[in-house]
Amino acid sequence: MTPHDPPPTVTADRPRTLEVNMGRRRFLTYLLGVPALAVATRITYDSLAADPAAAALPSPPSVEEFFDIGEALVVASAPTMPLVTLEIGEDGVARLDLPRIEMGQGITTSVAMLIAEELDVALERVVVTCADARPELLLNQLTAGSSTLRAFYHPVRALAAAARARMLAAAATQWGVPTSELSTSGGAVNAEDGRSTDFGALSLAAADPALEVGEVLPKPVSDHEIVGTPVRRVDGFDIVTGRKKFTMDLDVPGALPTMVRRAPTWNGEFRSVANRGDIEAMPGVVAVTTISSGVAVVAETFEQARAAVCAVDATFTPGPVPDEDDESIMEKLRATSLPFAAPPLGAITVESTYEWPAAAHAFLETECAVADVRPDGAEIWSGFQAPIVAQQKIAVELGLPQDSVTAHVVPCGGAFGRRVFFDTAMEAALISQQVGRPIKLMWHRTDDMRHGRCRPANVQRFRATIVAGQVATLEQRVTGVSTDFRHGLGEILSATATSLPEGAHQAVVNDAFGQAVFLTFISSPYNFGVYDKKLLELPLGIPTSSYRSVPNQPARGSEEMFVDEVAERLGVDPVEFRRSTLKSERARAVLDTVAEAGDWGRRMPSGHAQGIGVHIESRAYTAALVELDCRDPRNPQVTKAVMAVDVGRAINPLGLEAQMQGGLAEAISLTLRAGLHVVDGLPLEGSYSEYHFARQKDFPDDLEIIIMPPVGEQIGGAGEVGMAAPTGAIANAYARATGTRPRSFPINHPIDFEPIPPGLLPPPAFPEG
Repeated sequence: MTPHDPPPTVTADRPRTLEVNMGRRRFLTYLLGVPALAVATRITYDSLAADPAAAALPSPPSVEEFFDIGEALVVASAPTMPLVTLEIGEDGVARLDLPRIEMGQGITTSVAMLIAEELDVALERVVVTCADARPELLLNQLTAGSSTLRAFYHPVRALAAAARARMLAAAATQWGVPTSELSTSGGAVNAEDGRSTDFGALSLAAADPALEVGEVLPKPVSDHEIVGTPVRRVDGFDIVTGRKKFTMDLDVPGALPTMVRRAPTWNGEFRSVANRGDIEAMPGVVAVTTISSGVAVVAETFEQARAAVCAVDATFTPGPVPDEDDESIMEKLRATSLPFAAPPLGAITVESTYEWPAAAHAFLETECAVADVRPDGAEIWSGFQAPIVAQQKIAVELGLPQDSVTAHVVPCGGAFGRRVFFDTAMEAALISQQVGRPIKLMWHRTDDMRHGRCRPANVQRFRATIVAGQVATLEQRVTGVSTDFRHGLGEILSATATSLPEGAHQAVVNDAFGQAVFLTFISSPYNFGVYDKKLLELPLGIPTSSYRSVPNQPARGSEEMFVDEVAERLGVDPVEFRRSTLKSERARAVLDTVAEAGDWGRRMPSGHAQGIGVHIESRAYTAALVELDCRDPRNPQVTKAVMAVDVGRAINPLGLEAQMQGGLAEAISLTLRAGLHVVDGLPLEGSYSEYHFARQKDFPDDLEIIIMPPVGEQIGGAGEVGMAAPTGAIANAYARATGTRPRSFPINHPIDFEPIPPGLLPPPAFPEG
């Protein structure tokens, strides 16, 4: 396998304007790839204004309302869109190598739907794969910010429409008829006189750069037959039957199971090993080597590697936070929180604080990578969210030219932001280079929870100033452990900028990057007069990374709790208070929808209550109504949930519904019972039995997801918007049911297990053999 090189190009005439919001400065480039037709496209970005709305005390617009982080990623992607190609081979199958990773969010299905729609082919005749690292794409290969479909909606439609136009032109030339007498269906061109030929037979002729092509226009949305209909994931059957290949399923010749003995504290570094010879003599052990993060054991089976890792006698540096625990970290955050401004004389103020501990990403597939490093090159397989910077930095560490390192993007079983970093792939590459053979490195679940990058602990403080019965100011102060953004924008230049200076303390530039993310992610949807938000991050050296919805789930979820408190102080119903202060009519619409569908305000049995929440993110709007059974306050159960979501236009409603269900599961988990207990600089949790993420029994039987009618041509992001509204709704229901407002999350967070000693890995429940 070799890295992708951009194919030779010839330029064809520009098509006419494609759609509203496509912009005027664009072009299509046709890539000649015999015997396949390949088409590439580029669009310019058209900025979109925020929804105007009237209110008694309107808030000035914030940065996010005009330009959010997803739009920044769309803009960054646009210049290299011409290098993204759609191919139709002689077999008539349409293939697109998507420069994003499928990690469970369903993007390969949605992109395939767009292609099938525009080409008039069956969905099963479209194959969308994840592209290997392609450095020439620059900023166009970072999967983050709920931006994939926002970035590719217009380009993919234009690609497929151009391919269809060339098929029509090729058939018209062969048959000597005008294209106006031709049509397409089922992957074929059809003539009025009954002649028909499939796309595969036309592929070579359609790729001719001399072919004269008429007007290129994507279908009107009103003609869509596939897009907008519920479609099961194209890889769903393979996943449930075990046929889908994830990283550890790959058959890389000679690759041996490998695991690492890690430090007893966060970010402790290897210093020495006292019993290397004993470990090398253990059954099945093939090689032992060391890297900065620990002692690597290569063995014939993973169980032999695990057993050997547990027998390692090694010393490590104490790491940056060897004596810290949850309370000491929270105390540091509380002590450094930025102050509120002085309120006006005579004003009434409402203040509240909400605290969130570190949280594990907890995806099903633990961190893993396969590496085959040779003197003249390397191949790495892993679930890369940012494969370009991974390829570039791995090449530097291996001392190899960049173009001799191939980073294969393997669809992964979850990521939630963790896999923007490539720690595991780097470890695998270094171990493979040292032992001189291919290896399969897998993090044990215990190491994944304890040493994997976490959602940083944070404190959310709010104060509302009330004047004449209205909110005149809303102040938000967020203090958190620094989120590591040293992956940059997915390539080495911005990654290098955010990683200087090196060391346990993250860079000043990294924290500036964090401020930019905060400003372009967090925005109150309410007209609360003067809105003043500030972020302060503490660089403690704890391994962190972005978590799904990045700062929004705790920041906006907490604000939704605070809105209920302000409404209570004003003596106003929480739904009516939100209705009267929301800036956007679309936000009001999702709120009204869940309030009506969930029968807001109905009488509830003792110990039961309803809660409500609203959220806007990535140009998408959600609201959630939750009913909670709190008869046992130590074991509250979500019994009913109604969620409404407006993403402008849903490509795959079934996939969108799944995203909302996933957001609800995260909200139930993080609000009620899932968090990390840090003791002596390391989380105690080491398995799903200890980290109390929601199980099926915790999910409501009564669940309704309402997808709002299409609004224009704008596509909103769906991957992260479903978390904050149910977070607020669950906590608000808890407060109404128990009479106690939660301030620390998760609400129930006991240490109800016996932790595995640091450095050890528990044996499998079902031993090998």
